[in-house]
Amino acid sequence: MSRNCVFTQVFVNLQKMKGTLNSTHLNSFRTLRISSVISNDINNEVPSNTSHQQYDMFYPGHISTSLFQKSLLAAGSGIACLLNPARDDMLCALGETTGPLALKYIHSKMMSDSVGRQILEEKPVINTTTINLEKLGSLPDGTFGKEYWTFLKTNGFSPDARRPVNFIDDAELMYVMLRYRQCHDLVHTLLGMPPNMLGEVAVKWFEAIQTRLPMCISAALFGPIRLGPKHRRKYFDIYLPWAIRSAYNSKFLMNVYFEKHWEQDITEFRQELNLEPAPVPLIKTGKNTKTK
Repeated sequence: MSRNCVFTQVFVNLQKMKGTLNSTHLNSFRTLRISSVISNDINNEVPSNTSHQQYDMFYPGHISTSLFQKSLLAAGSGIACLLNPARDDMLCALGETTGPLALKYIHSKMMSDSVGRQILEEKPVINTTTINLEKLGSLPDGTFGKEYWTFLKTNGFSPDARRPVNFIDDAELMYVMLRYRQCHDLVHTLLGMPPNMLGEVAVKWFEAIQTRLPMCISAALFGPIRLGPKHRRKYFDIYLPWAIRSAYNSKFLMNVYFEKHWEQDITEFRQELNLEPAPVPLIKTGKNTKTK
């Protein structure tokens, strides 16, 4: 896919959301009709006979962008995420365009740890080619691998659904972002939180404290706005204090080689990580979320 197509698609997606917004939101969105500006800017900067070479300058799939272009992407994707947090394409664009400093911090933390260095050297990826989901499903109940398999099956998720990285201008930091992205469901599993609004906000607080990623910080701060009164009370009384406490006390999870712990008892694994599971676990029932 060309750079022009990718940028155009990002902002076309924003425009498609107009039908669900009121007139005030529509007026705001009119100020973000900038896809043609970005496309023209790229055309002026990169000669057509070198576009393919530039595309793969750092890694396959990389899209070269200027600071100005990244700023436009960050603004547009940020607004889209506030309006519809389910837009994973917008979340990914926001995370990549605002995350380099935090990714350098994560990378330094990984380099200072023996397991973290091993992960950076071997660069494992998590998808259906590298892990055997059928085998995970056959593991005994209570093992980390079986709990992860249950999480995926219950929510209809697949490890293959995680998007590739495009806008990070460093191959090493690109892998750090990819690793964070692919481990997100594993963090959900360890914390015992479902992928609904309350669960996502709690997990984002945990990730924000551990990774310092601006995307996680923004989601943690603004996500509670979308909670209903009942869940908002539970969030402030139970889940927010727990998420903050657990994030500070537990091992830095980006230094965990999760794939080597599939057969380990999840309670034992949590104890090794000094990870405190949710004090009142959430269970998902249809469209509703209840506390046990």
